[in-house]
Amino acid sequence: MGEPASVAERRRDDWPIPWFEVPDWRGRYGVVAGVTGRGSAEHPFDLGLAGSAPIGAVLDRWRAVQRAFPGFEGTVVARQVHGRVVLWHDRRQGWTIFEGADGHATSTAGLLLAVSLADCVPIFVVDPVRRAVALLHSGWRGTAAGILESGIGELTSRGSHPENLAVHAGVGICGACYQVGPEVAAACGAPAVGSDPVLLDLRLAIARQAREQGVGTISVSAWCSAHDHGSFMSHRASGGRDGRMVALLGLVP
Repeated sequence: MGEPASVAERRRDDWPIPWFEVPDWRGRYGVVAGVTGRGSAEHPFDLGLAGSAPIGAVLDRWRAVQRAFPGFEGTVVARQVHGRVVLWHDRRQGWTIFEGADGHATSTAGLLLAVSLADCVPIFVVDPVRRAVALLHSGWRGTAAGILESGIGELTSRGSHPENLAVHAGVGICGACYQVGPEVAAACGAPAVGSDPVLLDLRLAIARQAREQGVGTISVSAWCSAHDHGSFMSHRASGGRDGRMVALLGLVP
């Protein structure tokens, strides 16, 4: 098989929050899908719940996110641990924070799934046939642990078929910016020889895993959180000073 399609999330300057959406997914699949941006340099749109930003300002931004998507009555997010646990959700009321998970899945319309990011890759998974979605947080540990397999498993256990799925590896650090040890590359299924650092493209590793699991439609983001640092949050590019952006996925009611 060839390389996955490269797709640039579209900046929505008409939106009430800094917002980059996966193009055509709303019309094609009936979903909200995208990631918040950095916003202004003076007042970054930091959504990190455990960072240094004043918690009152962070909560105000989360409220702004909820208001930006009318019809969505609930949002779920978790304290992420770089693992492979994916939670299934049926309720769509209020804002709920879970513990120890890196992914969410649902077939309930009007519920926003959220994962926080600052270089890790958000993986968007949609089954347009059975109307179900999963959103996953995948750094190198999650990629190595099989978070994508877990997310797909949540959907297939409820009747989805891999060939009907669309998977998009969203805005994260690109291969040219992500230097890792050979053991990290090997854990993610990438070639590594000797003890020298290597450049790892997590999104291509995720796309390869999606192909191996029989996914029908695969794409990767054309943006990089590090070298497009003016638009996105990046832990590496900021020397650890950045806050967090949030990827969102939900079935439009």
